[in-house]
Amino acid sequence: MATWFLLIIYLAFISLGIPDSLLGSAWPVMHPEIGTSFESAGLLSMIVSAGTILSSLFSGGMIEKFGTGKVTLISCILTAGALLGFSFSPSLLWLLILAIPLGLGGGAVDAGLNNYVATHYKAHHMSWLHCFWGVGATMGPMIMSYFIANHNSWRQGYLQVSLIQFGLVIVLLVTLPLWKRVASLKQSTKPALKTESNSKKMLTQSETMRHTNPLHIRGVKPSLIAFLFYCGVEATVGLWGASYLVGSKNISAETAASWISLYYGGITAGRLITGFITLKINNRVLILLGQLVALTGGLILLLPLSDVFTLIGFILIGLGLAPIYPGLLHETPERFGNENSAKLMGYQMAVAYTGTTLLPPLFGLIASYTTISLFPVFALAFILFMLFSSEKINRTLKQRAL
Repeated sequence: MATWFLLIIYLAFISLGIPDSLLGSAWPVMHPEIGTSFESAGLLSMIVSAGTILSSLFSGGMIEKFGTGKVTLISCILTAGALLGFSFSPSLLWLLILAIPLGLGGGAVDAGLNNYVATHYKAHHMSWLHCFWGVGATMGPMIMSYFIANHNSWRQGYLQVSLIQFGLVIVLLVTLPLWKRVASLKQSTKPALKTESNSKKMLTQSETMRHTNPLHIRGVKPSLIAFLFYCGVEATVGLWGASYLVGSKNISAETAASWISLYYGGITAGRLITGFITLKINNRVLILLGQLVALTGGLILLLPLSDVFTLIGFILIGLGLAPIYPGLLHETPERFGNENSAKLMGYQMAVAYTGTTLLPPLFGLIASYTTISLFPVFALAFILFMLFSSEKINRTLKQRAL
């Protein structure tokens, strides 16, 4: 039962990924129709991200009070309703209002499902969970590309995605009793003999963390910078990549949307592959290799090459980004100690969401006053900042070990 129930969680994470990539794919044809400025996508992205941060912060209390199943169900209803509203929105004002429940719903689902899987399933399932987010993020531009190309309508794209979300709502409603049942089943299979020692260990770690400021640990600040620019480049490429292809490369909107789906496909395929090779190669090597691959993709975008190389550049950035985020998260206790891991995870997630919230609209604002052709320069700069920060952590750890 627990394995089959895991498939439902994976489906929920697919549905979480689909809306994340829709706005960037639809925006080239969306903003002229509703009569708003090009850089308004950055404002919409900021509101969604702010809602995500807010709901993530409060998700722990909501889950403790109502349970993961109910929180996930309510969040999916919010998301589905917001997407349905997007499909009928007559102006930017309505989009801004609907961006609030879209962000609130997405953040609660993200935090709730990650917590549930981390608590009740083995570690490798977490990697596959984020891989399924990539499946959803890849599907989003494909769905939007189809409706733009065949029906000349971004609104039908949003409508179709909202129907998918409402389908998930029905599945979650039917399976609501299983959440507590599976949790109880998983809890009963844990070794009872370790309970006392684990409790003592947790108390010791809590006491240690109470007297430690993790931000003062050497290497923590460059780690936070690495998270900031990782999420910055991932979100910036996803949000503005299609607009760059249309505005600078003169590629059609539907083709641009399909190319961005391949970028997200690179992230998805990369995480699937990473799940298999982590047994042979350690995280630090994988993080560095991923950054070098992403850097190669950024350089290809910067060079005046043909369109096929532009597509290759987007795919390489996606493939390169794939192992970095889960790798950085997994290295936290190894780098900074188990007793500091819990606090640092919270700091890292907060900084990561900040990168998602601020850096894409920052580029959009700059591009609106200059040119969208600067997109490769900013993507490459974000990748370089991430690479330098990550390598600074490794140098600091080597010095600390001496």
